[in-house]
Amino acid sequence: MNAISHTPTPPSRSLFLLESRAALDAARMLSPLLRASFSPRAESADTLVIVVPGFGSGDRYTLPLRRYLRRKGFQAEGWGMGTNLAGTNLEHSLEDLSERWEFTPRDEYNGEAGVPYLIDRFYERVLRRHQETGQKIALIGWSLGGYFAREVARDLPEVVDRVVTLGSPVVGGPKYTAVASLFGRRGQDLDWIEDEINRRERTAIKQPITAIFSKTDGIVGWQAAIDHHSPAVEHVEVDAAHLGMGFNPTIWAEVLAALQQQS
Repeated sequence: MNAISHTPTPPSRSLFLLESRAALDAARMLSPLLRASFSPRAESADTLVIVVPGFGSGDRYTLPLRRYLRRKGFQAEGWGMGTNLAGTNLEHSLEDLSERWEFTPRDEYNGEAGVPYLIDRFYERVLRRHQETGQKIALIGWSLGGYFAREVARDLPEVVDRVVTLGSPVVGGPKYTAVASLFGRRGQDLDWIEDEINRRERTAIKQPITAIFSKTDGIVGWQAAIDHHSPAVEHVEVDAAHLGMGFNPTIWAEVLAALQQQS
């Protein structure tokens, strides 16, 4: 679908309160998991799938989705890098970034490039898995994990086959999310981060992207999940809590459909 352009804003407090719906998604996922478990395993696809968790979560949060995809014939694995803390737990400086990033030097640095630094490490993992398996790789990213998926796809067009994002902030980094104040309290310049994200868009992501978003997302402002730059992006609107997107059966069906387009 084509999304209407709106200026990004953080989600309202009322939407944040609606995030309690995620518990229903966790309960609803049991039915498709059971159906998949008792159905014949689908023929194996050629594409390796790596699922990237969101901020504050790790591979155990994406395990149900990966199990579902495996029963549908996909070799699905976690990102294998522990809890995604946006690089806040990794000692680094701007000089540690790869040449793929162009942060304008500043006198004061408060970890604004933590995400790019962690993305560099994920880039190496994706490249290594491709070299080990010889397979094309599809990347699925939940929330911040979707930003990771997009940026690795941007830099590895011959390796990454397709990207699926679930409520991912592709505009502004943390600026238009419910955790903006958290990064602000750490002294981070959110405008500086947004400027770097905008510069990265000068190199378009040419692979197919399925961007799943919800206007009732209580964590990421839905306007920030809209991709205005990539030539092969399809936006899919759902009515879902952000924290339940990885467990939502409706979203699982959309993810499966996106992957099957390339299988």
